[in-house]
Amino acid sequence: MSAATQYTPSPTPDLARIERALISVSDKAGLVALGKALAAHGVEILSTGGSAKALRDAGLTVVEVSDHTGFPEIMDGRVKTLQPSIHGGILARRTDEGHRKAMADHGIAGIDLVVVNLYPFEATVARGADFPTCVENIDIGGPALIRASAKNHDFVTVVVDPADYDAVIAELGANEGATTLALRRRLAAKAYARTAAYDAAIAGWFAKQAGETFPERLTVAAERVQVLRYGENPHQQAAFYSDGSKRPGIATARIVQGKELSYNNIGDTEAAYECVAEFKEPAVVVVKHANPCGVAVAQDQYSAYLKAYACDPVSIFGGIVAVNTTLEARTAEDLSKLFLEVVIAPDATPEALEIFARRKNVRVLLAGSLPDPSTPGMTMRSVAGGYLLQTRDNGHVARGDLKVVTKRNPTAKELDDLLFAFTVCKHVKSNAIVYAKDGATVGVGAGQMNRRDSSRIAAIRAAESGELAGLKESPAVGSVVASDAFFPFADGLLAAAEAGATAIIQPGGSMRDKEVIEAADEKGLAMVFTGMRHFRH
Repeated sequence: MSAATQYTPSPTPDLARIERALISVSDKAGLVALGKALAAHGVEILSTGGSAKALRDAGLTVVEVSDHTGFPEIMDGRVKTLQPSIHGGILARRTDEGHRKAMADHGIAGIDLVVVNLYPFEATVARGADFPTCVENIDIGGPALIRASAKNHDFVTVVVDPADYDAVIAELGANEGATTLALRRRLAAKAYARTAAYDAAIAGWFAKQAGETFPERLTVAAERVQVLRYGENPHQQAAFYSDGSKRPGIATARIVQGKELSYNNIGDTEAAYECVAEFKEPAVVVVKHANPCGVAVAQDQYSAYLKAYACDPVSIFGGIVAVNTTLEARTAEDLSKLFLEVVIAPDATPEALEIFARRKNVRVLLAGSLPDPSTPGMTMRSVAGGYLLQTRDNGHVARGDLKVVTKRNPTAKELDDLLFAFTVCKHVKSNAIVYAKDGATVGVGAGQMNRRDSSRIAAIRAAESGELAGLKESPAVGSVVASDAFFPFADGLLAAAEAGATAIIQPGGSMRDKEVIEAADEKGLAMVFTGMRHFRH
C-alpha cells in the first residue's frame, strides 16, 4: 500500500477470541503450561521443530506448520513460516469484508495468537561463537511474525516473553478464551521493543566485526531493570536500564539488604566501584556526589578503610563505600556504625552480612567480581538533540611512562604515592587535585572552575581532617599532589607547595610549562609529567 492510499480501518473489538495459535520458541520455559491452557479453551496449536516436540511430549495435539501451509520446510528450516497462508492469517483484519473474502478465496485460516521468541543471537555472541555461527543465529522468520502480529494487535495477541504467559492464561480464563485490547496493545509494544533490541544487537555486532568504532547509525538496546522512585530530584521520573554487557558493578550486583536504590545511589555506587577496581592491593573508596572523598590501599582491608575514612570523616556521612576484596567482619563493624547509603563489594563473609543485618536501611550490594579498568568500552550521555559517545577512559600510567622535568627526582616513596594519586585523580571531577601520602588520599579538590581553587580546597580538607584527628600538622605536609590536567599557571602548584606538598604529578603540555617547572624548582619540588590527562566532566 502506498503512503498516498486512503485507508479506513474496520472496527476494533475489545475482546478477541483465540481459536488458532502459532508457537515457535527457543526458550521452552512455561511452554507446556501455556499449551495446556490453550488446549483447555479449544485452541488449535500450530508449531514446528522443538516447540512442537515439547508440546507433543506433554500429550498435546499439534499441527505442523508445513501441514497447515501445504508447503514443506526448506533450506534447513530457514524458510518455514514465510508464507502467505501464515502471514495472511496473522495480518487479516477480521472485521474487514475485503480481508475476509481474500481469506476465503485463498483458503487462509486466521491465526489469533503468535508466541515467538527469537534465535539466541545475543547469547551466541556472548559465548564467543565464530562469525558463521553468529550469522546462523540471526532470526528472520521470527521477527517477521512478531512485527506482523504486533501491527495487527487489534485482532492478534503476540507474546515474546515467557513472563507474559500467565497474563494471557488469566485473560483466557476471565474472558472465555479471549484477550482484551489493553493486553494486546501492551504486548504489541513489548514485541516491537524486542525486535528493535534484537536488530540493534545485530547491527552493533556487525559494526564491531567491520571495525567501526562509531557506525554511521547508532543503535542502542537496553533492558529495564527497575523503575526508580524518582530521578536526581523528587519531581523527576527515572528508570535504570541494563545494556546487557555484564560488566561487573551496579548492573550485576545482588542486593543483599536495604532499601531500593535511588537514581543518585546508582550513579555514586558506579563511581565508587569503578575507582576501587583500579587497585590490586586491598583498597577502600568512599564516594560522595560522584567524587571520591577518601581512597586508600593497604596490606589488609581494615587498614585501608581506616586510612580512607581519615581523609574526610565528615563527607563520609551519607556516602557510598566500595571495597575490592571480600567484605570482612571487622570492616563491616566499623561501617555499620556510620550512616551510609550503599556498601558494595565483590563478596562478603557471613559474619559481615550478619553485622549489616542490624542496620536494615543500609544497602549492601555484592557484585560477584570487579570490572577490568583496562577493558575497552563506551560511555554515552545525552545532550540537546543528540548523544555524545566516547570510548571509556581506560588509560593507565606506569612508572616507565613518567618524565621527570624538575631538578629534583622524586624518591621511590614519592613515586608510589604519585602513581596512586594520579589513579585516583582519574575518578575525580575536573578540575581535579588529589593530595596523597602513604597510599591514601589526604585531601581532594573536585569540580572547581579553576585549578588553584581545587588545590586550595583539597588543602583545606586535609587540614580540617588533621584537626579532627588531633594531629599537630596537616596531613598535606609531606604529601604528593596529582592534577588531572596540566597547570595552566603556576598558582595551583604554588598552593600545593604552600600546603606542604613535596612532589607533583601532572600531564604537562601547557604553554606555560617552563614557568610551572621553574616554580617547582624554586620550591624544591619534584615534578613528573605523564603525557596523559584524565578530564572527567
